[in-house]
Amino acid sequence: MAKLTGGQAIVASLKRHGVDTIFGLPGIQLDNIFDALYAEQDAIKVIHTRHEQATSYMADGYARTTGRAGVCLVVPGPGLLNATAGLSTAYACNSPVLCISGQIQSNLIGLNRGMLHEIPNQVEMIRSVTKWAKRIDTPEDAPASVTEAFRQMFSGRPRPVEIEMAPDIMGRQADVELLDPAVIDRPAGDPDLIEQAARVLAASKNPVICVGSGVFGATEELLELAEILQAPVIMSSNGRGAVSSEHYLALPMVAGRQLWADVDAVFAVGTRLTMPLTQWGVDDDLAVIQMDIDPEEVGRNVVPAVGIVADAKLGLTQLVEALSRHAGKRASRKEELTALKKRVDDLLFEIQPQASFGEAIRAELPRDGILINESTQVGYWSNNGFPVYKPRTLLTSGYQGTLGYGFATALGAQVGNPHTRVISLNGDGGFFYNVQELSTAVMFNIPLVTIVFNDGAYGNVKRIQQEQYGGRTIASDLLNPDMLKLADAYGMLGLRAHTPEELRAAIQQGFKHDGPVLIEVPVGPMPNPGRVTGFQLPPVRGKRV
Repeated sequence: MAKLTGGQAIVASLKRHGVDTIFGLPGIQLDNIFDALYAEQDAIKVIHTRHEQATSYMADGYARTTGRAGVCLVVPGPGLLNATAGLSTAYACNSPVLCISGQIQSNLIGLNRGMLHEIPNQVEMIRSVTKWAKRIDTPEDAPASVTEAFRQMFSGRPRPVEIEMAPDIMGRQADVELLDPAVIDRPAGDPDLIEQAARVLAASKNPVICVGSGVFGATEELLELAEILQAPVIMSSNGRGAVSSEHYLALPMVAGRQLWADVDAVFAVGTRLTMPLTQWGVDDDLAVIQMDIDPEEVGRNVVPAVGIVADAKLGLTQLVEALSRHAGKRASRKEELTALKKRVDDLLFEIQPQASFGEAIRAELPRDGILINESTQVGYWSNNGFPVYKPRTLLTSGYQGTLGYGFATALGAQVGNPHTRVISLNGDGGFFYNVQELSTAVMFNIPLVTIVFNDGAYGNVKRIQQEQYGGRTIASDLLNPDMLKLADAYGMLGLRAHTPEELRAAIQQGFKHDGPVLIEVPVGPMPNPGRVTGFQLPPVRGKRV
């Protein structure tokens, strides 16, 4: 037992779970927990931002690139509401983010008297974008609640969670027993279902494997399975890097579409399988085998021939062992798939100038470097065209499509990977959602290289208005400041590049600089990549789900 305040009990419990960084923004209901953090500055670094949305975005970037918990700390009410955009992105992308929120005075919760930062039913509200949420009502309950929060984050499907505490509870002392870190359960697959899946895959003539970020942590087993079956691995944008782009079996989504019509079995692991099912189509000749740690995901979008609830690493290990009994040696598909990859690369290179700018970034970013893209034209190209060599090195906003998430998320990624090069890829529309965090980058000397493609518009919206609505553009033009003056005003290095060659030189200069860098790339309208990638085409088989 130790005599601790509620705030101290939370901080001590975070330390026991290995937390070394918190992204937060202080306020009156958090005074006691920030005072507890003051005493623990040698163990936990606090990075304070200029807006609460940046706290959750940075925690997400930290979490998804490191695999560790990203922690954010915000005041209740509007502070927590500001953080929900980042939490919804983390929820969509299966990111282990712990949001800690304040509350109003404990004896006033639920009375709706209009206290500072009060919103009704705060815990119920935040459950819409979290896996689990709880209010901690006593200092004594803090260790168990933090432990459960970590168990929820990392057991089953990783997703954000929230805990909250009233300010008087944060300041109240009590005898508190600290607990050991959470124990995480990893379920193996049902042996009978594993055997069924192995038999179906062994009998298939033209199998493919579809993966998302849920397979990270099992990439060696994934590659072993793919090589046994000689099955191409089709990776979602957030799953890219599960198999290195250099391997002949590694395919982005646009390449997978070109194979889909002839596939007789698909093994999906750690993915919702949304794009193939909703865009490419299914029919009775396609056997779907689905493995996921989330039982609610198995069968959500399509009824599989075999559905397996399992941890990816354990389940794939079982499946590889079972296939060794059923699958004979298959002829290599290296020549065929290498030719397909070349055709797809040539197709994607037709998307200009996006491809040339993307290739310039890849040429300068080290193999283990991290790219955080955005809802912008070069970002859309990067989902398929950007070579990715390792897991957790290409991040998107997933199905949320959260415009403006990228810059702050990249700051968190850089904090979590201080010895790795990180590039933030933005359009001018999204970048200005969090432009104030240039202050955070400079204050904490976060050496992020931020690229802003500036077309003076919400470019995608404007192009759609021009092409589909007779040129009737509205609310899509933007007025931006001089980016170099903006960088100078914050005391950081600002550069401008007009061509892919100039962009390469600017990135080189940026990587040599000790501190954050802002690179502006003035551009004009860019073509719609969907017309080349086939996302606007009808399904290649059967029907859409």
